[in-house]
Amino acid sequence: MKIKISTFKSRLQHSLAFESETNEFISAIEKQLGYPLELSDLEDYTCDLKLIFIQTGGSEGLFLENFDKLQEPYYLLTNGGNNSLAASLEILSYLNTQNKKGEILHGSISYIAHRIKTLAKINHAIHILNHSKLGIVGKPSDWLISSIPNYEKLKNLFGISLIDIPLSNLEEKATRPHFSNLNLKEYKSYSEEEMRKSISIYDALEEIIREHNLNGVTLRCFDLLKSLKGTGCLALAELNKKGWIGTCEGDIMAMVTMCIVKGLTGKSSFQANPSRINVENNSIIFAHCTLPFDMVDQYKLDTHFESGIGVAIKGELKTGKVTVFRISSDLKHYFVSSGILMNNLNESNLCRTQVNIKLDHPVTELLKTPCGNHHIIFYGDYENLIRQFMNTILKD
Repeated sequence: MKIKISTFKSRLQHSLAFESETNEFISAIEKQLGYPLELSDLEDYTCDLKLIFIQTGGSEGLFLENFDKLQEPYYLLTNGGNNSLAASLEILSYLNTQNKKGEILHGSISYIAHRIKTLAKINHAIHILNHSKLGIVGKPSDWLISSIPNYEKLKNLFGISLIDIPLSNLEEKATRPHFSNLNLKEYKSYSEEEMRKSISIYDALEEIIREHNLNGVTLRCFDLLKSLKGTGCLALAELNKKGWIGTCEGDIMAMVTMCIVKGLTGKSSFQANPSRINVENNSIIFAHCTLPFDMVDQYKLDTHFESGIGVAIKGELKTGKVTVFRISSDLKHYFVSSGILMNNLNESNLCRTQVNIKLDHPVTELLKTPCGNHHIIFYGDYENLIRQFMNTILKD
């Protein structure tokens, strides 16, 4: 992470110990962070996080004089000495009256360093999302009646651009002879005919991604069962493994949620249906026919659950801590919970990859105020980071 810092201090005479105290404060933060704070000009915001160090009281007027050089949100760092906290409170109070976002970073060195790391991750993700473009290949599936956001509102909130791409574009590309980036020998033994169909769908999706300079796609995959007699499950598993976002059924909000996860954590994530909820155990069984290949060490290929044709992936996910996340299409609500992936299942009446997750947040929320169908699952406990990110975005 690149963290830059600019300073304000009054023009008054300061004690002889002022500089050494300031240097000790900054050095202690850098030691906790594990990387340096780079001193920069006020206008310099080419970084993951910009801090404004209010070193002394009497800095308020200087802050106001240079206000047009600074950018929102305003993160005011203070060590508590030389009336720096008092000045920071006055400045933040002024920012609040101007409806500007800001925060004072004050407290123990460990708290300040932890907060800096969190804010840097959030700002880094916001920067990534502001440069993200996602494609909808075909319309969302007919049954996703609550998963289509307002494109302009999504752009304004998250910075993500959406582009509609006709499914016929993919279908034409998939039937065109061309050299594939994937090799049949890389996969476990399966029907060569079905594998070639799946690989052609992957090739078409990658071509579309490169043509439109996309960061990911969502695919109206069920229509391909008729038009190409194949499935998109393997293609999406490969796209996610290679660092792009790939989601099923034209679910835009699943794609957006996965994009946020990637921006915040760098991790791939699993789009899945909540199949059964156990209120007594506070657990959910999730299932789907595709998942990123980089999330599993073991998998086998099978037919697609609903159609009984094509190629689907039955993966064995690792047990342990996970996070479950989903944003609503009105862009006002979200569900997030950490939990424990207890075990994988092998039931005949569910999609191929099946996991049982015990959540830390009450599962009854999904039975009362759900945010949609598919939820996004990824390794690690990121509930607090997700909440802080979403609260930053939805603060207004």
